[in-house]
Amino acid sequence: MAVIILPQAQDDLLSLQEYMLDKWSEADWLQAEEEIFEKLDLVDTGFLTGAPVRELASVGIFDYQHVFTSHHKLVYRRVDSDVYVYAIAAHRQDFQTLLLKRLLKS
Repeated sequence: MAVIILPQAQDDLLSLQEYMLDKWSEADWLQAEEEIFEKLDLVDTGFLTGAPVRELASVGIFDYQHVFTSHHKLVYRRVDSDVYVYAIAAHRQDFQTLLLKRLLKS
């Protein structure tokens, strides 16, 4: 079992890091980062299962799920025993716009 953070989600992490380091403190970023990876670890081990992404489920796509941290929404899909992370969005971020951009890039 592995967590694979796809390139676009890696870009999300870097953008979030840049934003948080600019607006908050390094300690805040490190805490947020730790929370993200702890949540992904719970998903990977099977102790946590997210809900389907509502915007995709409304059109019949139920494979993509999401979980929340205190400040972020993590979108992933389980393939066999691996977890693929597709997006990491801040709660204040326009998630529908982010999702639309990801679908158009595919």
